[in-house]
Amino acid sequence: MNYIGSKLKLSPWIKKEITAIVGSLEDKVFCDLFAGTGTIGKAFKKYVKKVISNDIEEYSYVLNRNYIQNHKAIENSDKFIAALNTLKPLEDGFIYKHYCIGGDNGRQYFSDENGKKIDAVRAKINEWRESGEIDDDLYYFLLSSLLESADKVANTASIYGAFLKKMKKSAKKPLKILASDFELNNNCHEVYKTDSNVLIKKISGDILYLDPPYNIRQYGANYHILNTIAKYDDFIPFGKTGIRKYVRSDYCKKKRALKSFEELIKDANFKHIFLSYNNEGLMSLKQIKAVMEKYGQYCLKTKEHRRYISNKNGERKTASTLEYLHVLEKRL
Repeated sequence: MNYIGSKLKLSPWIKKEITAIVGSLEDKVFCDLFAGTGTIGKAFKKYVKKVISNDIEEYSYVLNRNYIQNHKAIENSDKFIAALNTLKPLEDGFIYKHYCIGGDNGRQYFSDENGKKIDAVRAKINEWRESGEIDDDLYYFLLSSLLESADKVANTASIYGAFLKKMKKSAKKPLKILASDFELNNNCHEVYKTDSNVLIKKISGDILYLDPPYNIRQYGANYHILNTIAKYDDFIPFGKTGIRKYVRSDYCKKKRALKSFEELIKDANFKHIFLSYNNEGLMSLKQIKAVMEKYGQYCLKTKEHRRYISNKNGERKTASTLEYLHVLEKRL
């Protein structure tokens, strides 16, 4: 999935740096407090005692509930995926009506056929759950599979803050549900969907990994349609993009980010704290250092990172940024 701030390419470096500092991972509780699509949690899942994953967004909860909390094989999961792929498109479903050009709202996030197929798949997953035919593990596996598959055929420039005026090549392809296969292991993991500054007061562990938003872009706005597919509730989409009400993070506010960050560090009951940030963030290097040094021994790791950015036409180009990994050994 194309995702703002994704740590997919940086995850080997992050894991290497964390392991070098904390040593053996097998007896450690690892918390990914701003989990996003779960990239870092997945990188540590098979190596640690337990992963605690959290993110306030519904789509993120779905992905992490599957990739992190699911850890045992699900019987006949392939048969359910196959069944979803044979469904006939659902006429007049919510996604088609509000986010496809044929739905008369002027929005073009998906082709008409793909919008109808998303509705059919989403409705069937709900039907199976309500009838008791599938349990929660299978429900989140199937829903995660739908979210990632729908994202592949979305007519956007990576985020859902706007749709493209012309249907791009990948959006014309028919939707195919691909399995969101998760890592199997013998350990149990926890996934939450709550405010990070609230949750931090209720949990504890050994390694706390923080990857909060860097700038004013709100994830609830940029990925609102994934939240809508995940919730599949009834609401009135607003404006040209059909946005829904969303959580506005303090970490996306210049006047609130630093205060919230310090409160989080103060309340954290974790010995080792790692913060991923970059040189384009709302909080400065100097400000972060000043906060973390109050609570223990601080150091900084850096890495130049080549990332993709998309223009308004969905075309992608590379840009360079400096990634910071702030490290704190906290006095407990």
